[in-house]
Amino acid sequence: MIILHLLDPWKRTPIKTWRFPVKTTIRIGRAADNDVILNDILISRYHAELRCYRDAENLGRWYLKSLGAIGTFVDGRLVDESKLASGSLIQLGPTGPILEFHEQTFRRSAPTLSECTHAGNRPGNLFCIHCGQPLNVQRTVRNYHILRLLGHGGIGTTYLACEAQPPGGWNGVPEVRVLKELRSDMEGNEKAQELFEREARILQLLDHAGIPRFYDFFVEDGKSYLVMELIHGIDLERWVLRNGAVPIPQAVQWMIQTCGVLDYLHNQDPPVIHRDLKPSNLLVRSRDNQIVLIDFGAVKELGHSPGGTRIAVEGYSAPEQIMGKPTIQSDLFAVGATLAFLLLGDSPIRFYHHRDGCHRLDVSDRPEIPDPLKQVLHRATAPLLPDRYPSAIALAKALKEAVAELPQESLQV
Repeated sequence: MIILHLLDPWKRTPIKTWRFPVKTTIRIGRAADNDVILNDILISRYHAELRCYRDAENLGRWYLKSLGAIGTFVDGRLVDESKLASGSLIQLGPTGPILEFHEQTFRRSAPTLSECTHAGNRPGNLFCIHCGQPLNVQRTVRNYHILRLLGHGGIGTTYLACEAQPPGGWNGVPEVRVLKELRSDMEGNEKAQELFEREARILQLLDHAGIPRFYDFFVEDGKSYLVMELIHGIDLERWVLRNGAVPIPQAVQWMIQTCGVLDYLHNQDPPVIHRDLKPSNLLVRSRDNQIVLIDFGAVKELGHSPGGTRIAVEGYSAPEQIMGKPTIQSDLFAVGATLAFLLLGDSPIRFYHHRDGCHRLDVSDRPEIPDPLKQVLHRATAPLLPDRYPSAIALAKALKEAVAELPQESLQV
């Protein structure tokens, strides 16, 4: 059996796996008829093929043939063709996705839990490849094993976690989830506790492909915990840091998808405002290249809690939000600022200037952005509410119309 793992570009841990028990040729690329389909604009439609040797000397061994325009690397070497060994790393282009190749022979029977020694697991594996048990449990909270620290946020710390005993026992690898813990130094903070509970309550009511699924909320030993879906992907901030400015068609497509998520939120009863929309809170999901909006720690229902906590992110927050009076157009302002970041590859705060008697985002002198998109950005980030788009749908429509006006040569990826 041939196994291919798509690796997280930073942690180098598997985020998706393909298994091929009988194939002798495995095709990789963006096109829909590949065996491994990767929706990444950096790679070719037909980027590489893995083939099984047919000659007697190498019978049963595998090799890679590169087809992509920007090249393929095996274990760090640029190759046209290369033999593969179990554990070989295949990178599609200089900065593209990384696949880990494994050739696995079948065992007659899997070890039982009591006899499994976890031998043969690679460093960084979360679960044993033989018995499915977690390999490194840092601690257990209620019925969740905490496996690894993900990061620290404003009021919470996030971890990778799994159920302590999945349904049916350890017959397979349990689903990995995100467990968010209210930070210890925030436990006595009533406002932090309110925000944390509000995040859980609102997420529990939401059901959209562009929002992580809610699983659980509980209090254990005086601490609050929230359990959510793990999204495999890369956030837009890291994407730009790794690859530079985003091509116009892709940047606009991602922002139109973001508007779709915001339209869902803004049409709740009462309307839900995210208040913390920025590149690091927008994930590109690996399996389908779709945007997922994360981190609802600042979420607010319109009309509730007047005069509440002010949430401001330099360069991305609208003037009324900074003043503690956010509206649905405040989220749209952040979409405009995020689009500027994607197209320019730099923080939008660098492009704020005094124009028409106010301090505002101004990209009028940036040749990288075509005039129709400049007009959309100008309106989306207008300092005064009446000058902005009235809804996420209106902003998405304006983005589509702006791209339709552009010459085809400017849309080539």
